[in-house]
Order: sequence, then structure tokens, then C-alpha cells
Amino acid sequence: MVLLSGGLDSAVCLAVARREGFRCHALSFDYGQRHRHELVAGAAVARALGAVEHRVVALDLRAIGGSALTADIEVPKGREPGAGEGGSAIPVTYVPARNLVFLSLAAAYAETVGSGELFIGVNAVDYSGYPDCRPEFIESFARTARLGTRAGVEGAGFSVRTPLAGKSKAEIIRMGAGLGVDFALTHSCYDPVGVAGEGGGVRACGRCESCVIRRRGFEAAGVEDPTRYAGGGL
Repeated sequence: MVLLSGGLDSAVCLAVARREGFRCHALSFDYGQRHRHELVAGAAVARALGAVEHRVVALDLRAIGGSALTADIEVPKGREPGAGEGGSAIPVTYVPARNLVFLSLAAAYAETVGSGELFIGVNAVDYSGYPDCRPEFIESFARTARLGTRAGVEGAGFSVRTPLAGKSKAEIIRMGAGLGVDFALTHSCYDPVGVAGEGGGVRACGRCESCVIRRRGFEAAGVEDPTRYAGGGL
């Protein structure tokens, strides 16, 4: 089972799982995110990397709000990644308990398909300071899943795999390039824009924290960035 957002990290995570010989069920969430285009990217990535299934679960987190990704809050632009508001180190693009919710549903779905391995592409190096990307959270969730599921009670349990943990964005990009990931299929921008002409479609804003981390990662990795940025980005 692979959590697949359609972004760069989750695509590489899926490629790693496929390299290890897993038949991968890819799981995405339509949670009311403003960057819903990532679901289109997720479907394309799942096909390209040979997932046996790509399922999208509808879960409207706009009912909770509290994030620039799910509420009428402006996405910060042109500042250093990880810079929060009001003295907090956690930026307003943090979606409350998102990975906790997603992993819980992934564990539930994994039980129905007999999967004991959950892959998630979190990393704690080049990221935005989200608390649910930290290794201690992942370790705690794995223990909870083993306690709170039939699979865990009957002895099968779950292993939460984080193959990108501890890696920089440049290292992740180089890993993905080596595994044949087509990064042009992925989408990372928090506030994408539609652009007329030149084939139309959606382009990355180039200025949100996710775009900044992505662009810097490609530069540091020495890999060509295939992202289509609106107005040239930064």
C-alpha cells in the first residue's frame, strides 16, 4: 500500500516499493485541497509506475479548515520554507492531522487487500516543518495500528515504511531519476494556476514553499527540472 499524493516524494516512494517487488495499491485522497490537480498527477504516476490499482478516497477536510490548503487562507509566497506565522515554526499550509488521518485510512484499506506494508514518502530534512512528517510520529502510528486493527491483533500487523526519511530533496530526486521516475508527471505546487496558450493546462506558481523546495532540490541534484512554472517562478 502506497500513499500517493501525486507529488515528487510519493512518486519516488512508489518507485522504491515497485523496485522491491511489491504489487502496489496506490491510495490518494480528494480532501478538498486547493491544489486538487495533484490527483491528476497521482493517476498518471500510478499508471507510469505500474501500480495494480489507484484508488481515490473522498474526504472533505474543508469541513475542519485551519489550513491554507483547505480554507480561505492565502498561501504564503516568496519566503523561506518552514517559516510559520505568529512565532510558530509550523506554516499555515499544515493541514491538521492530515497524515494521521491518511495513514489510518490506509491501514484500514490495507486490511481489506491483505497488505502489511504501508509506504509513505515523508522526510524530515527538506520539508516544511509539519509535525506529522517526523520519525517519532511514524513509529508511534505503527504501534497504534498494530494495537487497533484486526491484522495487528491476529499477529500480522503493519510495517510503516518511510524510504525517504532522512534524505534531502536533492537525494530524493537523484534516487527517483535512477529509478526512472518521470518527474514531469508529478505536481508539488500548493497554489497552481491555469495558463492559457502554449497548450494550456496547469502550471506551478513557482513561489510557494513547496515550489521553492522542489526547485532548489532539482538545482542541488543537478537534474533538469521539468516543472512548468507560471511567469518563470522565482
